[in-house]
Amino acid sequence: MFTHLQFHLTVIFLKIFLRNRQAIIFSLFFPLIFIGAFSFSGGEPDPISLGVTDKAESPLSTKFIELISTNQLFEVTEGEEQVLRKNLIDGDIKALIIIPQKFNDKSELDSLDVLLDASQVRQSDVIKSSIKSSLISIERDLRNIKPMFTLNINDVKARSQRYIDFLLPGLLAFMLMNLSIAGSGFNIVEYRRRGILKRLFVTPIEPKDFIISIVLARMLIVITQLSVVLGMAIFALNINITGSYLSFYSTILLGTFIFLCIGFSLGSLAKTQEGIRPIVGLVTFPQVVLSGAFFPISSMPEIIHPIAYALPLSSVVTVLRDVANDGATLFTFNYSTLGIVIWIFLSFFIATRFFVWKEVAK
Repeated sequence: MFTHLQFHLTVIFLKIFLRNRQAIIFSLFFPLIFIGAFSFSGGEPDPISLGVTDKAESPLSTKFIELISTNQLFEVTEGEEQVLRKNLIDGDIKALIIIPQKFNDKSELDSLDVLLDASQVRQSDVIKSSIKSSLISIERDLRNIKPMFTLNINDVKARSQRYIDFLLPGLLAFMLMNLSIAGSGFNIVEYRRRGILKRLFVTPIEPKDFIISIVLARMLIVITQLSVVLGMAIFALNINITGSYLSFYSTILLGTFIFLCIGFSLGSLAKTQEGIRPIVGLVTFPQVVLSGAFFPISSMPEIIHPIAYALPLSSVVTVLRDVANDGATLFTFNYSTLGIVIWIFLSFFIATRFFVWKEVAK
């Protein structure tokens, strides 16, 4: 399938890359910083801090505080009103519940005062809902009323999805695209400028041998770099790849092939390093925005959905996310896998058909 000449060129391209230590470091720097940032914020949300001032000090108020304290969403602190008011203003607690002196028995019950920042919509709704539930529970005990309905909860062992679970496949696909296009498009322009391609043109090497060799070399490089980032995410953020690693890495390899071929095409259009940068930006930036790498395509206006789903990065991101989060396989036939197949043939045809050996900017 592969010739000795292609393997020999692959080894040469690997040696060229390994000599450029700066490129190795910087190609990993951004993703690792990105993953490191989420290692501090990608876990379970911190409990909401509540302050409670108990002026009644009655059995009912004690039970109410116990009910609030058993809720895992809250971290309850008891204390004097003046101290807790200051903590609330300083932001040390999110809400303050003041239990009045008349909160003693059912004949003298009074309302509760809750002080909070209403601009914190999500937290204020959670706090109010929990307080109401606790008060209803106390009311039932006082009136000796049993709940009309009960919940039968069956654990189906479903895995809740965090944003980092959604983000990681998109981040890996984003890395894949940048590493591949940089490894083909920018390098081709530099090889052409230095006359390397011109000298290769007089050898028996054909465009397909050159392209296949650099594709093999860059695939090994991309797999290694993405494995480092994926390994850090698994150990630091407790990421779990639900599907098979074979399907996951096969998708990465196919995506790498697509974007390497696209890089070759862009490298044939541009004649200088300055000229290829805006061309690459014109191709990659819309894909970053529209591919669903960092937020779902479904959240975009419906009018651009056909364009978004037709992009090569969209197909790679969707398949990676389906494998990682839903346990799908690469061989599950859907529009995303079909898109990958189409882009494999289309990108390879364009790269080999319009590849330029000799043109050099003057």
